[in-house]
Amino acid sequence: MESDLWIDLVIVMKNAFVFPGQGAQFTGMGQDLYDKGGKYREIFESANDILGFRISDIMFSGTAEELKQTKVTQPAVFLHSVAKALDYGAPDMVAGHSLGEFSALAVCGALEFEDALRLVSARAEAMQKACELRRGAMAAIIALEPEKIEKVCAEVSAEGVAVENCREKGVVVAANYNCDGQTVISGDYAAVELACGRLKEAGAKRALMLQVGGAFHSPLMEPAREALAKAIEKVRMHSPACPIYQNFSAVSTTDPETIKANLLAQLTGAVKWTETIRNMAADAAAELGVPACEAIEFTEIGPGTTLTGLIRKIAF
Repeated sequence: MESDLWIDLVIVMKNAFVFPGQGAQFTGMGQDLYDKGGKYREIFESANDILGFRISDIMFSGTAEELKQTKVTQPAVFLHSVAKALDYGAPDMVAGHSLGEFSALAVCGALEFEDALRLVSARAEAMQKACELRRGAMAAIIALEPEKIEKVCAEVSAEGVAVENCREKGVVVAANYNCDGQTVISGDYAAVELACGRLKEAGAKRALMLQVGGAFHSPLMEPAREALAKAIEKVRMHSPACPIYQNFSAVSTTDPETIKANLLAQLTGAVKWTETIRNMAADAAAELGVPACEAIEFTEIGPGTTLTGLIRKIAF
């Protein structure tokens, strides 16, 4: 009788899969999966065929510089994440950080693997070209309220910072709301540098320039919009098997047209990661009728553990 009562009281937590984005790559990534053979090796060889070059060779033995190229990094991180997901069951909800959103869409069935990889490759190439048009930068701002960061960025952008070899004035925006106490800004190099100084004066504990290839999730990615829009329209988006929480909206959806629109908006819009994680936890708690900390279990799938670290810092 007691055992029956115990079974009635057990609550199965919601299983949330999260997928990392650009920056999580490392030399040797995926080698362990490839060496398992079977379905794992098949997915890597399929990717090599689709892309027209052996991305697996770059992943397994390429230099850090080779892996850092946007056109290589994005398909590589995506491929590693989707291959690793073969080790896991079906999620109750998914989300991905920036590029990771495409991994999430493939794993939850909204995109076929081949379509998703082609879309990631097209996105990477479009973003790489945008990066070459204008020198951009990103910086992590530590221990300062997002509202203050947004205010300083708006002030710097309004001042019209001069940009080398460009008639337009420099802009800087809040690009990634990663966790409590960590926001990433993005924009023209000179504007980001100026904003970093102002933000430290405003009370930021640290303002660190990041080693990235461009100003992602900022207006500087606008030149990539047309190419990405065409690529998105070429793929068939299915209704996912579970809700996906997208970067641009931070709320769940299963509607294919909404997913497409959010993917495009994400290009120049901010990654609302903190809000996304809180919404996932709140929705799980509401459905199960228990506190958020008891309602959801996050599993990071892909290279590294960056997202796991961020989630630990997000209060919900």
